[in-house]
Amino acid sequence: MESSTRREARFDDPRQLSVTLAATDRDVDAAQRLRYRVFAGEMGARLSGPAAGRDEDEFDAWCEHLIVRDERCGEVVGTYRVLTADRAARLGSFYADTEFDLSRLAPLRPGMCEIGRACIHPDYRDGGAIMLLWQGLAAFMQQRRCRTLIGCASIAMDDGGANALSVWRRLARTHLAPDANRVFPRRALPRLADVPETRDAAPAVIPALLKGYLRVGAWIGGEPAWDEAFGTADLFVMMPLERVEGRYARHYLKAA
Repeated sequence: MESSTRREARFDDPRQLSVTLAATDRDVDAAQRLRYRVFAGEMGARLSGPAAGRDEDEFDAWCEHLIVRDERCGEVVGTYRVLTADRAARLGSFYADTEFDLSRLAPLRPGMCEIGRACIHPDYRDGGAIMLLWQGLAAFMQQRRCRTLIGCASIAMDDGGANALSVWRRLARTHLAPDANRVFPRRALPRLADVPETRDAAPAVIPALLKGYLRVGAWIGGEPAWDEAFGTADLFVMMPLERVEGRYARHYLKAA
């Protein structure tokens, strides 16, 4: 997906959205400010980047940034960052390496692309913006010949971790990666092993983004890790592209 490529989608409302790779520092800055608004402002994450009002870390300079823009006002309203295997090798790691032991995935690393920091402006969460991001991501993966998509999916811990535990236990039964592709948290979720599974436990509420990944064929790699800065339980998600369910592959790859 070249940085100048734009794909537009028109909806019943007057907004006109486009998806593209960030081409300038100003584009990246806008994406980081959106991330700060969502992660710090809405989720209460404790972010310690170098500039006030922006979510920025050492991985950003090595990533490419997909952005959705409202062309009527010029505002960036959705973003993903993507780290390719060659850039991760030069940097020394994927972001997921900081949370998980990925040693079993060594044979897959050359074909990996990592996605992260996904967020959508609160006024644009009707589905159109995330669909455009996924179409842009499909184009990116095709052009970079990515074979396995990886990332961390976050689950809020504001209930003390009860839902995160329920989600893990449910998905461990239905979507766990094969043993050869298993990963291990560097910092395990507090109390994970201490809480017995009971019949009266509340049903698992799977976050929408994670549910979307699972729907198209993703696995989870193992037990969740504890992300103290964001106050979340993070599940490692991996999606070998050959597992992408047929109708979704046709939809996104055709659109790309």
